[in-house]
Amino acid sequence: MTAQNPAPAATAASQARRLKSMTIFAVVIWSALVFLAWSQPWFTLTAQGRAGDSISVTVQGAVAAPALSALALAGLALAAALAIAGIVVRLVLGILEFVLGASILASAVGALANPVLAGQSAVTTATGVAGSSSIQSIATSAGSSLWPFLAIVAGALMALTGILIVVTLKRWPVSGRKYQPVQFAAEDGRVAGNPVDLIDSGDEPPADEVAGARSADAAPEAVSNVDDETENTAAVDSWDSLSRGQDPTT
Repeated sequence: MTAQNPAPAATAASQARRLKSMTIFAVVIWSALVFLAWSQPWFTLTAQGRAGDSISVTVQGAVAAPALSALALAGLALAAALAIAGIVVRLVLGILEFVLGASILASAVGALANPVLAGQSAVTTATGVAGSSSIQSIATSAGSSLWPFLAIVAGALMALTGILIVVTLKRWPVSGRKYQPVQFAAEDGRVAGNPVDLIDSGDEPPADEVAGARSADAAPEAVSNVDDETENTAAVDSWDSLSRGQDPTT
């Protein structure tokens, strides 16, 4: 027989582990970038104050796209779940990662498309004017920072990572041994989860085992007979001691 070269198998296993690690790391990075963008100022609005003067209003990402924090935290939790997920759960998580990325992308694009509407709560706090139509009549956009664009890029990358998880889920290595069911192996190479399934009904136990089993079955019967005789003898002796050797029925 010729010995097989284990190098290709080891290389494939190493590539699978690297793919899993890099994918999980990417999910963590994109989620962290979304959370960072959410915490920074996005827009600067110019609003007309009550005295007719112009007021500069800074709109934070937490105001313009408040849902990003929850979506970023969900992405971090998803990365932790990917570390121990099986192939079916991994498929579900890949789809969920795509949905999270698409949701982040839609939220950031929506805020960037209408900064005044996204920052209306900040304008209300600065001017006391409420209502979307009223705010849009007194406020205009004076510029935006790079943070909403970063959120858009991170959301797009999260969606692409979700697709990557779905496409490559069969190439990932299996989870650790402690997450796998116990398997029993027979001498002939058969494997089963239940050891009873490995017992061949046609096999007969050795003769010495049968003899030992019969002896073990017979021993309790012999002991039981001795105990019965001893009990009967003790009963007769007790009767004689009580009746003083005379028959009380006569």
